[in-house]
Parts: sequence; structure tokens; C-alpha cells
Amino acid sequence: MAEQGELDQALLDPTRLSIVSLLAATHWAEFGYVRESVRLSDSALSKQVSSLEKLGYVEVDKGYVGKRPRTWLNLSRADREVLTGHIAALQRIAADAGETGARHQRQAD
Repeated sequence: MAEQGELDQALLDPTRLSIVSLLAATHWAEFGYVRESVRLSDSALSKQVSSLEKLGYVEVDKGYVGKRPRTWLNLSRADREVLTGHIAALQRIAADAGETGARHQRQAD
């Protein structure tokens, strides 16, 4: 995991970033909801969740609703802060690039 305010290598993947961003806005989201929201197949989401779980980003809880098995996903508070720092770093990169481009344009004019 990255230091706060730095890019996090695990979140550079757009799919993982989408999953973590969605989980940051929820508390214990059901697997099917996440699957539909990020438009992945069961197997693709399962692979990504396994990777994120191994990295310590996602908590997984399995249980039943009635007789149907269910899986819930959660993002820890610390990982919410990592996401916030990652997004801040992306915004700084975009802002710096915009400023550099604007300076270049002024010099060219």
C-alpha cells in the first residue's frame, strides 16, 4: 500500500479502482450488487476480490439469506484513506499536467 497522498500500485488497474471506489461509498456491499455496478462477470469479480483481499484492501464475509449463500464485501477505514490519497495524487498529476500545458501554450503564443 502507498503512503497517504501517493499513487497506489494496486489501484492503478481501472477495475480494482472501480471496485474499491464503489466499496468506499458503501458498508458491506453484496457481491451481486458490486458485480452489476462494475459490470463484471462472477469469475472476473471473484478474481479481483481475491487479489484485493490478499493485499488487505477488501474484507469478505460469507453467509446465508434464507437458504441462499451470499457474499458481502467491505473496505476498511485505512483503505478508504489509501483510496483518498490515490485520488488526490491523480488529481495532482492532472493539475500539474494542465499547468505545464498552459505554460507551454503561453510560451508558444
